[in-house]
Amino acid sequence: MVPTLVGNPPTLKASARWNPAVVQADFPMLSREVRGVPLRYLDSAATGLTPKTVVEAVGEYYSVYGANVARGVHTTSQEATERFERVRGQAAQFLNAPSPDDIVFTAGTTASINLIASSYGGMVLRPGDEILVSVMEHHSNLVPWQLVAETTGATIRAIPIGDSGDLDLGWLAGQLSGRTRIVAVTHVSNVLGTLTPVSEICRLAHQVGAAVVVDGAQAAPHLAVDVRALGCDFYAFSAHKLFGPTGLGVLFGRQTLLERMRPWQGGGGMIASVDIERSTYAPVPARFEAGTPAIAEVFGLGAALDYLAGWDRAAAGAYEDLLVEEAIRRLRGIDGVKVFGSPEHRIGVVAFDLEGVHPHDVGTALDSVGVAVRAGHHCAQPLMRRLGVSATVRASFAPYNTVADIDALVGGVEKAKTVFGR
Repeated sequence: MVPTLVGNPPTLKASARWNPAVVQADFPMLSREVRGVPLRYLDSAATGLTPKTVVEAVGEYYSVYGANVARGVHTTSQEATERFERVRGQAAQFLNAPSPDDIVFTAGTTASINLIASSYGGMVLRPGDEILVSVMEHHSNLVPWQLVAETTGATIRAIPIGDSGDLDLGWLAGQLSGRTRIVAVTHVSNVLGTLTPVSEICRLAHQVGAAVVVDGAQAAPHLAVDVRALGCDFYAFSAHKLFGPTGLGVLFGRQTLLERMRPWQGGGGMIASVDIERSTYAPVPARFEAGTPAIAEVFGLGAALDYLAGWDRAAAGAYEDLLVEEAIRRLRGIDGVKVFGSPEHRIGVVAFDLEGVHPHDVGTALDSVGVAVRAGHHCAQPLMRRLGVSATVRASFAPYNTVADIDALVGGVEKAKTVFGR
C-alpha cells in the first residue's frame, strides 16, 4: 500500500500517493536547524540533498576499497574496478542507454558539455555552420559552444521562447537548415521549469543531419529519462542533482559518434599505446576518461541510483507537481510578487520576484527564517534579459519537501516585503 500524504491540504491528500516523512528520515540535512529554526531546503535545483546510503557508499570506498581502478592486478583494485564498472551499467540502465559503453563519467554536466563541444564540435564544425541553442540555456550549455565557435568559425543562434516560457518550435522548424550542425537544448529549464519537447526537437534536427545535445541536469532528478525514446545524440546530467555526490557527471553519447571523436584530455587510462611522437587511443568510453576518476563519487552515484530505484517515481513526480502548483498559488496571492513563466509543463522550480525588493534581499529574509533558496541570475543571463530582469528568486522542490516548507517560504517573502519594501 502506498502511503498518503501527511499534514498537507486536502487537495494534495486526494490526488497524490506520496508520504514525504518517509523519505525525509533518509536525509540527515533535514534534521538540522538554521538560525534556531528547522531548515526548509528549497534549493534542490542547485544541488540535491544526500541520503545516508550515499554518504555511506562514499565512505565505504575509502574504508574498504581504497585502490585505484583499472590500474592493478591486486585484489582491492580488481574489486574497486568491478564495482566502478557496475555503476556504469546502472547509469546506462537509468537512461535506458543501449550499452554501458555509451556512458562516460565526467566531472559534471559542465564537463560533459565541454567534452562534446571540444571533441565533437571541433570535429564537425566549419566556418558558416550554425549551432542552435535555446535562450533558456544554463551558461554550461552556452559558453562551451561560444568557445568552439571562436575556433571553428561557426555561429550561434538562439531559439526564442514565448511569454509562457515554452520553446518556439515553429521558429526552430523554420530555421533549421543544412548549415545546422548542432542543436543544444535543456531538457528542463533551471529557471522556469519548462519541460522542453526533446523528442520533437530531435526529429526536426535529424531531418537536416544535425546532432542534438541535451542538458539533463534538471530533468534527471524528476523524470524517467529514456534516451532511446528521446532520440538524442548526447545527454548529460550531474550526480549531485540526483541526490548523489558532487564532482561527478554522467554523459550518454551515441556509440557511432563517440567512436569518431578524438579525446579531449590526454593522460593515463585513455590510451592503447604511446610512443614519443604519437599515441593510439583506447576504445570508448575509456578514451574520454583520462587520469584517476572520481571513484568514491561513482560508488556514491551507484548508491543514489539504488536508492531512487526504491521510489515510486511517478508518485514522487505527481507530488512534486502539486507542491509547485501550491507554491505558485500562494506566492501569487502576495501583493507585489510576480511568478515568471507559465509553461505548458513545469518541473520542479518556481522563479519569482518581489516588487521593489532585490532578490538578494528576499533571499536574506528567507534565510532568516530558515528557508534556503537561490537568488541571482541562476547562470542564465540571456534568459534574465528575455524576462526583463537582472535576477530572480528561485524556489526548487524535491520529494522531501512539504507544504510546511511553502508556509515558511510565503512567511519569509512577507517578511521581506515588510523589512525591505518601500
